[in-house]
Amino acid sequence: MRQATRLLAAYDTELRPAELTRPEPGLRLSTDGPLTRLTGGRRGLVAGPPDLGVHGADLESLIARQCAFFAARGEEFEWKTRGHDRPADLPERLLAAGFTAEPTETVLIAPAEAIAATTPPDDGVRVREASGPDDLLRIATLSARVFGHDEAAVAADLLARARADTGITTHVVAEVDGRFVSAARLELVPGTGFAGLWGGATLPGWRGRGLYRALVAHRVRVARAHGVRYLLVDALPTSRPILQRLGFVAVTTTTPYARLPISR
Repeated sequence: MRQATRLLAAYDTELRPAELTRPEPGLRLSTDGPLTRLTGGRRGLVAGPPDLGVHGADLESLIARQCAFFAARGEEFEWKTRGHDRPADLPERLLAAGFTAEPTETVLIAPAEAIAATTPPDDGVRVREASGPDDLLRIATLSARVFGHDEAAVAADLLARARADTGITTHVVAEVDGRFVSAARLELVPGTGFAGLWGGATLPGWRGRGLYRALVAHRVRVARAHGVRYLLVDALPTSRPILQRLGFVAVTTTTPYARLPISR
């Protein structure tokens, strides 16, 4: 069995069921048929198994119920799809129901022990783990500058997740003269051998200087110390080549379909 096929099988049979039964800190889950809904974050999330097992009118009804559920809450939500999932016409039915496709990312996985070592970052850059609320607020400021997010909302979400965290999340930052110039996080997935590398943000003037690789390397060391077997990333085109050079393998794609609440 090719490596990509083997890694995809682990992703589908080990990671995805855990994501749908063990929510991240601060999130709550409910189910509707084959789907799991997550609430409590900046926006809701809907996801399911590789094969939903519903088609035609039944699929349209399932989609409509999720829209009604989040509309009643007045919340935006996303429906997370994967490129190899079934039914194959789910994306077009989501578009017909008023969803908007967001950028497609590549799902990359690597055995933790296979990830290549990296060179240290530029002189003057300190890579360390974040500690305490003040560091989380500085990460929120960085995220707002890089992505245009609402800083207060990001800060509230980070602080809420930290209060509920059971030791599965590690934030790592690159700091220069007391200023955060890059940040990312590692999230262990309890009950599995997986951990995810998420949330990478680097100030424009500091890109292309090895910070992304340095933050990956630090998180890999933390993951190995926890006995993690596989590292997972949903990568945009900018980071995919870097990760593949480090030993990550593309196994599928993921596309979020977002829907705003309908004004009444």
